[in-house]
Amino acid sequence: MSYDEALAARVRRLLEGAPQTVTERKMFGGICFLVGGAMCCGVLGSDLIVRVGAERHAAALGSPHARPFDFTGRPSTGMVYVAPAGVRTVAQLRRWLERSEALSGSTRS
Repeated sequence: MSYDEALAARVRRLLEGAPQTVTERKMFGGICFLVGGAMCCGVLGSDLIVRVGAERHAAALGSPHARPFDFTGRPSTGMVYVAPAGVRTVAQLRRWLERSEALSGSTRS
């Protein structure tokens, strides 16, 4: 499966100011971004994948355009897909990245 290169580039730009090292890895047939060695988010097809953590999983699913990450057919607690409509603007994408378990509490401009 391929991934939306434009969305991946937008994610890269926002992660440039992360307080820890950001690396990329091909996973799930898409691309994942790791911050300080922990998965933060990724892009699979046209969807953003965000690792929100188990404690914030239900709240994230209550957000518009979010749905369970069920790549293997079984939902993965702590991870969600966000449809393209949920990350159209920089502000929307930034909010999702800030919800990431790997970045929570960090400040980016």
